[in-house]
Amino acid sequence: MKKRTRARELALQFLYQLDLRGPGLLEEAKAFFRAEEEDKGAREFATRLVEGVAEHKEELDQVIRAVAQNWEISRMAVIDRNVLRMAAFELFHCADVPPKVVINEAIELGKRFSTQNSGAFINGILDKIKDRARSEAPGPALEQGTEPIGE
Repeated sequence: MKKRTRARELALQFLYQLDLRGPGLLEEAKAFFRAEEEDKGAREFATRLVEGVAEHKEELDQVIRAVAQNWEISRMAVIDRNVLRMAAFELFHCADVPPKVVINEAIELGKRFSTQNSGAFINGILDKIKDRARSEAPGPALEQGTEPIGE
């Protein structure tokens, strides 16, 4: 399994816990990743995702609400909404990850950890979010000089 795929799985597991148990759990993220994964790169990317989603949660939820017609975030499956938050964070703030990769990984996470309809649901929403993300100002990754790859 690729490092970033594994990192996304770990991040999703932790975001699920965070969603259910509250933001007080955030300080336990690094310890959770150390216990679950030996690879430092995977742990660092998982930490980047979790901290980024936590920091930008309101902004991400607004974007998801804007494109998820007839869906309230609180009514979405917990896994689906966290996959969407994580992928939206990557689309807006991780210019080093191609949008196609973000969407494909999110679809696979939805299929693997949620319902059989989650892949199509996640794909539809992220396709709309992708168009918004690339038309807006670059996120911190570009501002820090990181060049996008594969675009």
